[in-house]
Amino acid sequence: MSNEPSFTIPRRPERRYSRHAGLEYEGTTVFSLSPAADHTDDDLDDLLRGVFDDGPYTYGDWFDLPMALYLVHDTGTSDVFRVAVRDGRIEFHVLPETDPAGLRNLYRRLSERTGHRWTVERHVEG
Repeated sequence: MSNEPSFTIPRRPERRYSRHAGLEYEGTTVFSLSPAADHTDDDLDDLLRGVFDDGPYTYGDWFDLPMALYLVHDTGTSDVFRVAVRDGRIEFHVLPETDPAGLRNLYRRLSERTGHRWTVERHVEG
């Protein structure tokens, strides 16, 4: 797929452990995917779960939040990252173990499943 995003990661978050605050991350890289067609957050959540269930993913939603937030492990690439659904977008949140291959593979599966392209924006902080 020649026109797909590269998912280059210019900055990986760094883990910090604090006695008082627990695990924290310094710095972020987030890829925000907007579908070419309108989807509700519930539609996007259903789409993600379908892709995850088809594999090669293990995933979990362990948080009681007003939005979908998953910790995802791509067993094919060994990449680990978070995926969130909010405001009609899917977000890939890079973790220290994340490589572009895992993000690219999930993007490809989402594109194949929906049959349309997605606009991808990268946000880097820290």
